[in-house]
Amino acid sequence: MNVIGIVGWKNSGKTTLASALIRELSSRGLTVNSIKHAHHMVDVDQPGTDSYKHRDAGAREVILAGGQRFAIMHELRGAKEPTLDELLARLGPCDWVVVEGFKTHAHPKIEVHRQASSRSPLYREDANIIAVATDYAPDFAGPCFELNDVSGIVDFILSPRESRTEKP
Repeated sequence: MNVIGIVGWKNSGKTTLASALIRELSSRGLTVNSIKHAHHMVDVDQPGTDSYKHRDAGAREVILAGGQRFAIMHELRGAKEPTLDELLARLGPCDWVVVEGFKTHAHPKIEVHRQASSRSPLYREDANIIAVATDYAPDFAGPCFELNDVSGIVDFILSPRESRTEKP
């Protein structure tokens, strides 16, 4: 399974880039799954629905299935948050997984960093960042892309792994 992460500070444009990469990879005929990490309370189900009532009654997992999609809601019920590796193991087969967040996990990542950010770039502390998508010329030793160069970023992602890890 090929994994590429999109990391950066809050409001840097991670979701915009991740969505654009998923769209571009999919348009090239590849199957793409995604994992999005959230630091806040996540609930895709609403009080009053039948599936919510099942979870509220104590079900550990609830699958909500219909003609167009299904969703699995898993209650941690005090257990530790799953690791990225555990979540990746739950995904179905695909060509690529785009991971948004999980900035401390050791997987290949592209950082989104803007010049206006008051926060220092993550690449200075994370050797797993293999490229930067940005609106300025950073001091990063590897490939840098304009934020909207989605095609170029996907070409880079799809290039042989050896050439991706060689920094000029």
